[in-house]
Amino acid sequence: MARVVAHLGRPETPQETADRKAEFSARYRNSKTFKNLIAAILVTVAVVFVVVAGVPRGEPVAQPQPDVPALAAGIESDLGRPVLTPSLGEGWRVNQASTEGVGGTEAWTMVYVREGESGFLRVAQGFDADEAWVGQVLDGTRSTETTEIDGITWNIYRPSNPSGTGNIDYALATPAGPDYVLVYGDAAPETAALAAASVTSQIEQLREVP
Repeated sequence: MARVVAHLGRPETPQETADRKAEFSARYRNSKTFKNLIAAILVTVAVVFVVVAGVPRGEPVAQPQPDVPALAAGIESDLGRPVLTPSLGEGWRVNQASTEGVGGTEAWTMVYVREGESGFLRVAQGFDADEAWVGQVLDGTRSTETTEIDGITWNIYRPSNPSGTGNIDYALATPAGPDYVLVYGDAAPETAALAAASVTSQIEQLREVP
């Protein structure tokens, strides 16, 4: 006996029966697919959680300091003239040492930081540079005074807007033969003077370069 459909008020035709069963099958398949998708997502999340939980949480490995003397020796060999190897004493470490370009001038630059404290100091040797290079590095700051360190006269720079010069609030600069030496950062003037004094002999050698 054919099934009477309430909303039709009559028995279903064979085609209507087939359509109804096909629609039911389609809904069932879609439901199964959705459930399978949710299950797959839950499994993936669980796997990620296990992997993340298993990653060790040790302290980051300290990066080795750049070997300033070795790097400087390589540059010195290429240029055929002395290259700076400053020393700031105990408590300071070299964070970076490389050649970099500023305003078209290549400079051998070392960045020193004090362990466990804020503050930094850069020592740079601008190759074939003059005082104009210093102005480029210090955002146009001019020197208004000088100081003598180990018999060498250094120009003193005090940027009025440290935020515009990368937090540099004090700098020393002096010509060194074909090059120019710049000591700058936010460390105390006494520390800058210490760094300047540590390269006195190399500056004197550079001033003898023809």
